[in-house]
Amino acid sequence: MKLTSTPLAGLVVVEPRLFTDDRGYFFESFQDRRYAEVGITDTFVQDNYSRSTRGVLRGMHFQRQSPQAKLVTVIRGRVFDVGVDLRLGSPTFGRWFGAELSDSGPRQMYLPEGFAHGFCVLSEWADVHYKVNRRYDAADEGGVLWSDPGIGIEWPIRDVTVTPRDAAFPPLADLTASHLPLITPRS
Repeated sequence: MKLTSTPLAGLVVVEPRLFTDDRGYFFESFQDRRYAEVGITDTFVQDNYSRSTRGVLRGMHFQRQSPQAKLVTVIRGRVFDVGVDLRLGSPTFGRWFGAELSDSGPRQMYLPEGFAHGFCVLSEWADVHYKVNRRYDAADEGGVLWSDPGIGIEWPIRDVTVTPRDAAFPPLADLTASHLPLITPRS
């Protein structure tokens, strides 16, 4: 397994080992011991799956009281996956990192607790699977505006479809500490 660090502490790109032959390919999308060996030690308690069409942008979402770590895998299609550091006290607070994930190879993004997460679909449609370490609670969900100029995410497409709820999220500068994930950065 190959792990690639990013400028945001804890957020990494994971490339599991790929086994190919004339039938196609196989890879382990998660195995607790193997992932723990590279520092991903979360106990995942829920799996989520979404299907979206080209240009759909989902995000930027987070949980406040019970922040979630996520392991994101694209099952079908291509997306630009993004994490924004919302950990109060983090030296990279408010910064983002994005990477293309697709079904052409086993590339995943791991986001530790305290990150907002979102993605936009680059292919005709995409199926995205992600594991989380805490159960989803709709009453605990927060969000930051996907197009916040203060964050400056460089989305690879401009013509996106966003839900009214996601479009109404505030910019980061308008969020107080009580509206952000309640965690402290890990060293």
